[in-house]
Amino acid sequence: MKNILRCVLASLGISIFLAVVPSLSQPQQQKLSFIRVEGNHFVDESGKEIIFRGVSFSDPDRLEKAGQWNKTYFEAAQKWNANIVRFPVHPAAWRERGEEEYLKLLDQGVVWAGELGMYVIIDWHSIGNLRTELFQHPMYNTSKTETFRFWKTIAARYAGNPVTAFYEVFNEATRFNDTLGKLTWEQHKELMEEIIAIIYAHDKTVIPLVGGLDWAYDLSFVREDPIAYPGIAYVTHPYPQKREAPWEGKWEESWGFVADRYPVIATEFGFMSADGRGAHIPVIGDETYGEAIINYFNKKGISWTAWVFDPSWSPQLIENWNFEPTPQGRFFKAKMMQLNPKPAK
Repeated sequence: MKNILRCVLASLGISIFLAVVPSLSQPQQQKLSFIRVEGNHFVDESGKEIIFRGVSFSDPDRLEKAGQWNKTYFEAAQKWNANIVRFPVHPAAWRERGEEEYLKLLDQGVVWAGELGMYVIIDWHSIGNLRTELFQHPMYNTSKTETFRFWKTIAARYAGNPVTAFYEVFNEATRFNDTLGKLTWEQHKELMEEIIAIIYAHDKTVIPLVGGLDWAYDLSFVREDPIAYPGIAYVTHPYPQKREAPWEGKWEESWGFVADRYPVIATEFGFMSADGRGAHIPVIGDETYGEAIINYFNKKGISWTAWVFDPSWSPQLIENWNFEPTPQGRFFKAKMMQLNPKPAK
């Protein structure tokens, strides 16, 4: 009986030890701080300012179908010293895969990002006029009801999770020369505030991101009529051909001035040569633009995620699934290696 008791106690002791002391062979998830808005900065729980520099992924649904939605993909971004990644969720993919199955992709991506010490932007990746419910392409088709329900679902699911620090509530608002109907800043702002109200009802720890008009380029309206909620940040997509060089004065007038009062993050931008695969207006440019925009971001304290960590979507950051960088990939990788703090060993 004593021998049996000793065995039981020994077994319990081992179990308690294993429960209390994590396995040294298992990589431990980095504990990310909650991020909040303080003035025109993002800060962590200690009040330290954080500038985010990373990459925008392609749609998780597209990556899963290509066999690339895996931790290796996330590790490749981390090796470029990214401290943030963006998940663009296309409404058509959300419907086709189905909410339950798509959420499984997002759940896994959030875990991988957290394990690797990277924050996440979840982006409702539609392009068009949410007021009229007319959009630039069928892949972007959605409705106000679907958009509201998406954010209700996302905000409730990831409430209190520091990894999902940012929700980009609508990717790119545009009238497309009025072919998608009229859309004023006041109308767009009202819709964005409706979404923010839904998000904040479920989670006040997250930071909603709001883009302007003209495919999320133009924030000039914020000067007189900002979003009527605290704790938000603004988005711009300043591709090289949105304005002609010299750029800086035009950037300042259209969106740069916002960074003097609120945090700003450029969630899409990048460049490629005119003869590159998939080249199109407004992304044609070179390192001259790259240096100008990064210098401007540095001067203004603006965060960014370069578009796009995919060898097919353009402008590409990678040549292939071995993650060999394109010319713009080499450029932005070097900037992240130079400017982002190195992760703790």
